Amino acid sequence: MAADSEPESEVFEITDFTTASEWERFISKVEEVLNDWKLIGNPLGKPLEKGIFTSGTWEEKSDEISFADFKFSVTHHYLVQESTDKEGKDELLEDVIPQSMQDLLCMNNDFPPRAHCLVRWYGLREFVVIAPAAHSDAVLSESKCNLLLSSVSIALGNTGCQVPLFVQIHHKWRRMYVGECQGPGVRTDFEMVHLRKVPNQYTHLSGLLDIFKSKIGCPLTPLPPVSIAIRFTYVLQDWQQYFWPQQPPDIDALVGGEVGGLEFGKLPFGACEDPISELHLATTWPHLTEGIIVDNDVYSDLDPIQAPHWSVRVRKAENPQCLLGDFVTEFFKICRRKESTDEILGRSAFEEEGKETADITHALSKLTEPASVPIHKLSVSNMVHTAKKKIRKHRGVEESPLNNDVLNTILLFLFPDAVSEKPLDVTTSTDNNYPPSESEDYNLYNQFKSAPSDSLTYKLALCLCMINFYHGGLKGVAHLWQEFVLEMRFRWENNFLIPGLASGPPDLRCCLLHQKLQMLNCCIERKKARDEGKRTSASNNVTNIYPGDAGKAGDQLGPDNLKETDKDKGEVAKSWDSWSDSEEEFFECLSDTEELKGNGQESGKKGGPKEMANLRPEGRLYQHGKLTLLHNGEPLYIPVTQEPAPMTEDLLEEQSEVLAKLGTSAEGAHLRARMQSACLLSDMESFKAANPGCSLEDFVRWYSPRDYIEEEVIDEKGNVVLKGELSARMKIPSNMWVEAWETAKPVPARRQRRLFDDTREAEKVLHYLAIQKPADLARHLLPCVIHAAILKVKEEESLENISSVKKIIKQIISHSSKVLHFPNPEDKKLEEIIHQITNVEALIARARSLKAKFGTEKCEQEEEKEDLERFVSCLLEQPEVLVTGAGRGHAGRIIHKLFVNAQRAAAMTPPEEELKRMGSPEERRQNSVSDFPPPAGREFILRTTVPRPAPYSKALPQRMYSVLTKEDFRLAGAFSSDTSFF
Repeated sequence: MAADSEPESEVFEITDFTTASEWERFISKVEEVLNDWKLIGNPLGKPLEKGIFTSGTWEEKSDEISFADFKFSVTHHYLVQESTDKEGKDELLEDVIPQSMQDLLCMNNDFPPRAHCLVRWYGLREFVVIAPAAHSDAVLSESKCNLLLSSVSIALGNTGCQVPLFVQIHHKWRRMYVGECQGPGVRTDFEMVHLRKVPNQYTHLSGLLDIFKSKIGCPLTPLPPVSIAIRFTYVLQDWQQYFWPQQPPDIDALVGGEVGGLEFGKLPFGACEDPISELHLATTWPHLTEGIIVDNDVYSDLDPIQAPHWSVRVRKAENPQCLLGDFVTEFFKICRRKESTDEILGRSAFEEEGKETADITHALSKLTEPASVPIHKLSVSNMVHTAKKKIRKHRGVEESPLNNDVLNTILLFLFPDAVSEKPLDVTTSTDNNYPPSESEDYNLYNQFKSAPSDSLTYKLALCLCMINFYHGGLKGVAHLWQEFVLEMRFRWENNFLIPGLASGPPDLRCCLLHQKLQMLNCCIERKKARDEGKRTSASNNVTNIYPGDAGKAGDQLGPDNLKETDKDKGEVAKSWDSWSDSEEEFFECLSDTEELKGNGQESGKKGGPKEMANLRPEGRLYQHGKLTLLHNGEPLYIPVTQEPAPMTEDLLEEQSEVLAKLGTSAEGAHLRARMQSACLLSDMESFKAANPGCSLEDFVRWYSPRDYIEEEVIDEKGNVVLKGELSARMKIPSNMWVEAWETAKPVPARRQRRLFDDTREAEKVLHYLAIQKPADLARHLLPCVIHAAILKVKEEESLENISSVKKIIKQIISHSSKVLHFPNPEDKKLEEIIHQITNVEALIARARSLKAKFGTEKCEQEEEKEDLERFVSCLLEQPEVLVTGAGRGHAGRIIHKLFVNAQRAAAMTPPEEELKRMGSPEERRQNSVSDFPPPAGREFILRTTVPRPAPYSKALPQRMYSVLTKEDFRLAGAFSSDTSFF
């Protein structure tokens, strides 16, 4: 049985050869892709326009297929063109050759400056490439290459696709392709040769013509003429006398001397090296036939000066070092540092030595011991001054990151009001030097959330940038910031306003640091006004009122100023500058307080204005037009009110978080309303004090006129009279306004508790500034630095007037405004902005470099100057620029001279031979040193139309492209043959 079963088992192992093999599946997948992309048939396009390969739009589609487990990517490259009329398609004859074969002979786009290599070699507008999907994979063996080529041939035959299909073979860096194109009765084979060294017999045109003719193998005895296009490329690397005009910044001039502190307001600009590394001159002979010129190993007619077409391209230096870009990048690096100011500067700033670092108990006992210390010595400014001396004592002059000259120059630049011995009473700061403009540039800070370009914050950012780059790096930044904070403390203690800040509450459109400084200025203003008010009151000079906001000086306006004089007389001996004012938020006479308290309670209980009418009016500002009180007909007076507390954005966020945490319950909502109505209650108390006998309706008529509705009604006598009442929302039982009115007492603004405690807020700001690490500081000021960099770029661009740069700057501004407007932008996005600014700086530097090399400023004739400027502008924006007039044009003569100078320097030719060099072409040829170096690249395109393979075959286009460089030799041939008559 076992023997019988063996042959039976072998029957089932027979291979079924009717199933598709891997090769057939691969061909099927290729056909499927060609069908999906609708590449079947022969849609003829219109003839190619000149330069369309560079100016037109190229698109591509990709798909992935596999041969067994080897993956290939299939890519369709095509030039986007307008579709031709359908009528033209219907009239197509069967024997019309494919579009790609016609393109082989097109001479309008022979040497495109920017295109796919197959476009440059074959002049195709559309083709498909099959290449190994993985970059490391390669088709190396000849059998695999032939297998792929067979697959392509079968797929093209089966589908009727007339688009050329290429297969990439060998390693990718070699750019080796073989391919095929099929049409009705015709076929073109695309073949390639790639060698590292040029064979001697093919270094010139005659040798290439021999290989082209032998490959065609034309049976006709008088061979049709071969059309030739030639391009020689010459490279200029040595610019000789055209040195790079950018001078490095004079670091010594940045401090003191002739330039002074003003230099700190300027940013450096430009590339430290020449941003143009090479100039490539392409000399082209576009239409030649083989009998016209001679080019062999002995003699050549191809003189670049005689070439009919010249075109130039410039090679840019990769990542040239740019001053502005480095400046901003180095500042941005601070953002990643973790150290605090104390860690950077060494030991703690307030650490003491010797006996000062004695046991802590001695320090505590010293604090509790009574001592006869003059009051003026207790001021914080004196303490800070002492601390400052200790800091300098510890650090020593040599160790200090910033020397005194640099530091003083910067501080005078930041605080110009400190020039005199006693700081001036500055209110307008440096606004006179930088008049605020309504221009788009000035208002950029709104978009970037930075600070105005004439503000202290902006100047501080520039100074820190300068210090970081030129003077001491991170340590210098920490040192300057420490000095800045001490200056802020000094100004707060001595009532000196901070210069370079707009008056008023913090501007929420600016960065947080700018808001904090504005907040500190608000505190100084309030403190200063209050202290001046005390002095005025103490000296009985009632008529001299601080010329500030009436709300701040309201206590000087009423007739009751004399009431406070007696109390204040005892306070005159104190130093108003040195005492902290936290205990003096309000000062009331006891008798007045009791009297007001009694009146307030009675009026609150009875609700009648008669009792209140007996009170003496206080804190009136001025009369409100013709309005009178509803109950007693007295004129309605606008009271002196407290200003609402200014807030920075972090305080607003804090407040909103607290309010949000109260929840949505009724109790939470009530508490939230109470918290938000502190200002309303203050205004109600001021109103009651100024208008004894008033009612809630009177207050609403002044404070919120829309909530008092007046209607015309007819009274009992038939007269039309106005009758008013509160709006619906004011009539809601127990609403916030009614509650606040009932609890409000008639207290003028000067007697109320301050809504804005400037002492506490100033100390909070000073503490906030003191704890900022250099990294935090850099984050705060980076928008200002980017703002300054963009303004600098715009300023430099306006001198050069480059249209493409204008567009890029607009894009950078748009991008920056999106990134910087949100808190804590990502580092990657910030780096991107800085990179864009650096690119623009390099672009402007390139423009200057080219203008210096082509001598645009030296042109005497206006027309020539305009042509040269246009030429330089095109060089920056286009990949390749045609030289008008070739070697005989103005730009051509300059380029020729550049090459001549470089050649003379390379050959060390004596200067007296220069005159001979500028003679006729014959003299130049005889000279031992030629005007141009050997060409770095030589390109030839040979074309003809011949019947192939037999004399009676159809005449079809043949083309061969060859490129010869020092280390590369490539032949790319497209040879067509008739498949019907052979």
